[in-house]
Amino acid sequence: MVATIEPRGVVRVTGSDAATYLQGQVSQDIDAVVDGGSAWSLVLDPSGKLVSWFRIHRIARAEFLLDMEPSAVESTVARLERFRLRTEVEFTVENGWRMASVRDDDVAVAGDLTAPVSWPGWEGTDTLLAPATPDPGLDVDPAAFEAARIRAGVPRLGIDLTPDTIPAEGGAPLIEGAVSFTKGCYTGQELVARIDSRGGNVPRPLRVLSADADLALGADVVFDGASIGVVTSAAGSVALARILRKAEIGSRVEVGGVAATVVNPG
Repeated sequence: MVATIEPRGVVRVTGSDAATYLQGQVSQDIDAVVDGGSAWSLVLDPSGKLVSWFRIHRIARAEFLLDMEPSAVESTVARLERFRLRTEVEFTVENGWRMASVRDDDVAVAGDLTAPVSWPGWEGTDTLLAPATPDPGLDVDPAAFEAARIRAGVPRLGIDLTPDTIPAEGGAPLIEGAVSFTKGCYTGQELVARIDSRGGNVPRPLRVLSADADLALGADVVFDGASIGVVTSAAGSVALARILRKAEIGSRVEVGGVAATVVNPG
């Protein structure tokens, strides 16, 4: 088991038009999320680049919680407010929430909202803990959890995913979990749909790098004598980097002078 508890950004969405408005602004099919259910989603800018990646929980017919990296709250709310003219929907930022993340399907955490998580090589849950919720008593190891995340190829918003990221660069699991290709129009969908129609090929996909020595955060990734990207997350001998797609799975690269291999997640 690996586990961690971290602060979590939460935005409550309410109003008679909440579901209709979100349906036209986010990548997930809101109508397919049942009361008490949750799903991953994206908010994009009009050009199709990433603003936010978050989980949306449907509390009731016209009430939702969005949970995300705390650093993404301000930009997410600003983007969602941008097209809100004459619409009955409100976005309320709530402070003090935490996320208990456990990668072990035999360990349960009591909390307000729990969602299953499936990473390559790991199964588990994410549980939102409301302000003043007692500590669940988990045996947490943030460093081990971070290493598992990186090895599984799971990006982190604000670190591996930035405002210049094309959503598909985050990997197929991100797109498969957060994007509906049958729901109809939403802001920024044109780029996502066009890339999907071309087989999902993007210039700089996120890749897992593995070595026999420690890999450094921010180090250049060199392939065939040329820099093809930089390390965005690192934990010991594994790292994540958005690199030019010419370095395929199995390619040998150098990361800050250390020999490494591009490997499959998990």
